[in-house]
Amino acid sequence: MTRLYLIRHGRPGAVWGGSDPDPGLDATGHAQARKAAQALLALPEAERPIRVVSSPLRRCRETAAPLAEALGAEVRIDPLVGEIPTPRALTAPERGPWLREAMAGTWAGIVGDLDYEAWRAGVAAAVLAAAEAGPCAVFSHFVAINGVLSLLAGRAEVIVLRPDHASCTVLEAGPEGLRLTQAGPEAATSVA
Repeated sequence: MTRLYLIRHGRPGAVWGGSDPDPGLDATGHAQARKAAQALLALPEAERPIRVVSSPLRRCRETAAPLAEALGAEVRIDPLVGEIPTPRALTAPERGPWLREAMAGTWAGIVGDLDYEAWRAGVAAAVLAAAEAGPCAVFSHFVAINGVLSLLAGRAEVIVLRPDHASCTVLEAGPEGLRLTQAGPEAATSVA
C-alpha cells in the first residue's frame, strides 16, 4: 500500500464565486501551507511524500509550494483534482448559491451540465493514479475531497466531511484502490 495525502488548500484571500475567480492565499493561508508542509516532512521517511500534485487553481498551488520546495520536487498540475465545475451558464454571483445548494444535496441531484457522479469518480481515479510512483501529496478542494471520500464510503450525499483549510486526509492506495486511513481535521467552512 502507498500512502497518499489529500490536502485541502489553505485559507484563500477571497471567497469562492466572488469577484476574484482564482484567489491566492491570505496571510493565514500561507502560514497554514507552511505548517502542513512541516507536518508532512516530519513523517517517517517511508511515509513521507516524494511527489506533489496540485489543482491548477492558485490557492492549491500556493499551498503546495512550501512542501514542493522543501522536497526539491516539481508540482505536477492535474486539472482532475481541481474545483467542482460549475454550469457554464452561471454568472460569478450565481456560483456561490449554486454550490451551497449542491453541497446540501446528493451527487445525483446536482443541477448542471455534466454528470457529477462521474466527475467525483474522475477525481478519485486521479488521486489513485497520483500514488503510482510512491507516496504523494495531492492539494485539492473541499468538494473534490468530499467526492473522493463519499465515493469510498458509498454515500450519496455531497458532504461527508468538512475538511479545514490545509487539513490532511490520509489514504492508502493499492491494487484494490483507495482506502481511507485517517480523515483530516474538520472545521466550519464557508464556500471558499
